[in-house]
Amino acid sequence: MAESGPLQRYLSVGDVAKRCGISVSAVHFYERKGLISSIRTDGNQRRFHRGILRKLAIIKVAQKTGIPLAEIGAALDKLPRNTVPTAKDWAKLSSQWRDDLNERIDQLTRLRDQLGLCIGCGCLSISDCPLRNPGDELAKAGPGAILLETKEVDTP
Repeated sequence: MAESGPLQRYLSVGDVAKRCGISVSAVHFYERKGLISSIRTDGNQRRFHRGILRKLAIIKVAQKTGIPLAEIGAALDKLPRNTVPTAKDWAKLSSQWRDDLNERIDQLTRLRDQLGLCIGCGCLSISDCPLRNPGDELAKAGPGAILLETKEVDTP
């Protein structure tokens, strides 16, 4: 039997999961993390406002781009409470993440372009590589994957 009245605007956890293409456990997980919220019926069943579908769409897109859940939660917390996110809200959220995404894209591009150069000669040693690090010059810059962390790499 279909619900009537105010609860008509609300969906069960199963309906939310089905409409978003995620598992019920994922809906529960996002709720535990504070990214979404529900109300309880008199029978103690979770009910989610239909606007949660848009929030979950934002969460899924942000996750696909590699944005950590904590950062997604912080961004969603800046939105007005108890409202459905709008296109304007999405523009604001996505602009906050754009610079970070561009930096990660640049870093991954550098990694891709240099990947074959690190062990291409077969020596398997960055510190002894006569082409990539003659005389272990990179040690002066400190520990870590120096070649992969810099914006531009001057190769000898």
